[in-house]
Amino acid sequence: MELLSPEKIIDSFKTALGDGFIDAKIYQREVALKKNKFRSIWVEVKQSAFRNAVEHICYLQKYPHLAIISSSDLGSEVELIYHFTIYYGYHLEELSLGLRVKLLKSDLRIPTITDLIPGAIFTERETQEMMGVEVVGIPDKRRLFLPEDFPEGAYPWRKDEKGPPSDMLRVLPGRKQKR
Repeated sequence: MELLSPEKIIDSFKTALGDGFIDAKIYQREVALKKNKFRSIWVEVKQSAFRNAVEHICYLQKYPHLAIISSSDLGSEVELIYHFTIYYGYHLEELSLGLRVKLLKSDLRIPTITDLIPGAIFTERETQEMMGVEVVGIPDKRRLFLPEDFPEGAYPWRKDEKGPPSDMLRVLPGRKQKR
């Protein structure tokens, strides 16, 4: 396996995804006493190119590590960031790769990647039940964290009308209830 520089990785995404590629950024900082370089790459892709982007990550490293899918309610969109690590096991070559995709709330669907990365099932299930994103083709649609009696169609991480009912929210000690 050839280890590519962050710049070459971005170029490879541009080539592999064509107009499905939106943007990319490279961040680098020194860490630890020896001031080793820690590098991270952030790649944003269109919803239609998401699956091809994950396949490309699997091309860059046969078994990339997926840590988690983080999500944010941005108003009219939901942003998903798939946090990968590639080149782990290669001394001082490890890269953090954040794959960002934005979904319109009118089309909250993303294909499963469990056939490429089986361990993605847990974070995909979490994304479904907490944000209301339909993971198309997921082999197990059961809830992971929420109890069975939690209201259907309510999603704890959403900020809109699909968020949790107000009677389920509690005020933390030291804070005042909003009126």
